[in-house]
Amino acid sequence: MKNNSLEKMHELKIANKTFKSSLILGTGKYKTYKDAATSIKTSETEIITVAIRHAYNQKESLIPVLNSNNIWLLPNTAGSKNSHEAIRMAYLGQELTHKVGQIDNSFIKLEVIPDTDYLLPDPIGTLKAAEYLSKKGFQVLAYTNTDPILAKQLEQVGCAAVMPLASPIGSGRGIQDPFNLSIIIKNALVPVIIDAGIGTASEASLSMEMGADGVLVNTAIARASSPELMAQAMKLAVWSGRYAYIAGRMTQQNYANPSSPLTGLPK
Repeated sequence: MKNNSLEKMHELKIANKTFKSSLILGTGKYKTYKDAATSIKTSETEIITVAIRHAYNQKESLIPVLNSNNIWLLPNTAGSKNSHEAIRMAYLGQELTHKVGQIDNSFIKLEVIPDTDYLLPDPIGTLKAAEYLSKKGFQVLAYTNTDPILAKQLEQVGCAAVMPLASPIGSGRGIQDPFNLSIIIKNALVPVIIDAGIGTASEASLSMEMGADGVLVNTAIARASSPELMAQAMKLAVWSGRYAYIAGRMTQQNYANPSSPLTGLPK
């Protein structure tokens, strides 16, 4: 298979944009700015998400990363406890994308999280904000729990992508609800990006093997002993998972089936 065909296999299409990588990186929790910048470059991601509440203090240092690596900025309404706060943050996020020169960028990662212990999303607040922002022209990528009905409702009110959690933010516990995630992926007509809780490369690969369109990773890379090496591992894991999904898993059987034939051998 030609290399350009392989590259197309791990493209991520959201709304009217096509990205060469299905891996999205968060930019929080890194020990140093250098670690963040190096990880972004190594991962070959084309999308980074930034918490809007912190971005205005960081935007000067983000500019060289955005410009030198052709990175698309995904502002994040993190810290919003209700739909009203999230909507206000979304407009500030749009201002931020314009300030870094991405005039046509209307992407927003929507988080509405009143829960401070487990950082679980508010389904009603998320749906309300998603519908409002979609009608106002935002391309909403909605962070949600693993509720297939809610995921479908988010799609129906206009979300450009749904982002169900693997497990709570920053927990590193991996995929906790594979059954419901598989339903969300099967039913979706928009991209499904597994977000939150991925702890290591094998979990990112499994997400893609399940048929997810992309994976968002932050803490697993930022808090690794070597963020750069983990960024490389995540890049390869996403590729591997996508290829395995497209290739199609062999049929599982209850009994052994020898790889070498036992018939037709000389007596």
